[in-house]
Amino acid sequence: MKFEGLGIRSELTSSLNKMSFFNPTEVQEIAIPLILDGQDISVRSKTGSGKTGAFLIPIINNLGSSNLLEAIIIAPTRELTLQVADVAKKIGAVYKKKVVTVYGGSSMSAQINALRSGANIVVGTPGRVLDLIERRELRLSNLKFVVLDEADVMLDMGFIDDVEIILSHTPKKKQVLLFSATMPKEIVELAAKFMNEKRKSIIVGDEKQEIVGNVSHLYGVVQQDYKFSLLMAYYSEYEPKKSIIFTNTKNMADRIAGTLKERGLRVSLLHGGKSQSERERALNAFRGGEDVLVATNVAARGLDFPEITDIINYDAPDDPVAYIHRIGRSARMGKKGRAFTIINDTQRILIAEIKKRANIEIRRVEIDIEPFRNLKVVPRGRPRPNRNESLGERQKGYTGRRVRQRNSIHKGRPRW
Repeated sequence: MKFEGLGIRSELTSSLNKMSFFNPTEVQEIAIPLILDGQDISVRSKTGSGKTGAFLIPIINNLGSSNLLEAIIIAPTRELTLQVADVAKKIGAVYKKKVVTVYGGSSMSAQINALRSGANIVVGTPGRVLDLIERRELRLSNLKFVVLDEADVMLDMGFIDDVEIILSHTPKKKQVLLFSATMPKEIVELAAKFMNEKRKSIIVGDEKQEIVGNVSHLYGVVQQDYKFSLLMAYYSEYEPKKSIIFTNTKNMADRIAGTLKERGLRVSLLHGGKSQSERERALNAFRGGEDVLVATNVAARGLDFPEITDIINYDAPDDPVAYIHRIGRSARMGKKGRAFTIINDTQRILIAEIKKRANIEIRRVEIDIEPFRNLKVVPRGRPRPNRNESLGERQKGYTGRRVRQRNSIHKGRPRW
């Protein structure tokens, strides 16, 4: 089926086609007609299945011609807020709809000015939305749509009370749309409290499988001292086009990113220790063409990078749920992806737990690390290279790094 068959307006269909969206995903095919028909829905669908389009397309299709605020989308993180808003602006451009983002860590006065200038759609985090409501700068009396995006994450982050207060400020007659990768009982209760009694509950895909099926799951076992060697061997063997490397700490993310940059890769860095402006620059740089994003779990939920080929767990996640969230950044919108996790002998039990929890198969791979055995991660606090020194001078006294010239494996690619 194509978008033309779902009942949306022809101008919007043409706009979607210009964005290279021709065929709806499964969740879009099911949800869009129901939303167009005025139904309240709660949707459980795997990460990467196209949930954002499933609610934005019918909302924008059904917005009126006035300059009133008619839709609010509540998301758990600043990054997801910006991402959803960006998609909304692109889809809504055909009708010249104004989209305003509101989130913490950024100027409230600038957001207030944007709201006063007029907004058709607001996308925001719970805390800032509630602040603006209490300041009477965000008025919801004309709302037609309320979307709770990544509702399970909002539950995990302790935002559910804020969400309930926000919903209490909305008009009785509205559509409530709830989208989530999992559906804990607290989310079900929230839906029952604020949705129409005739609401539709939708489960897309295998209820027991929370990861899209077109991801290949691999893992490698290595001693702790040779994790970076295995990382570089993986890049040499599989040649990822665009990848995210996950670490468990900000310090390790800094060190991995710094080492990869010194080896010639184009790298972005994202973790909770960065300011909001730094995080936005990192995401824009990664979307704009950099090959690698090194990140902590701040990037594990909600962020959409359709071109990601590989997710690499340099540090194995603490539990199977974190694995599911990380892997959801790859194989989005029906594309294929690959996940590689580096573990040591003591972490084998984690692989078994992931297999059981996510209902997937994970295959062990043997990759020759010998050509990369001497490669090490930059130690914490090591002084940055002096830009006035020659490459040879910089290498003196640093035996942990071995320069490997381009060879037949990586013709024309950065040396590892």
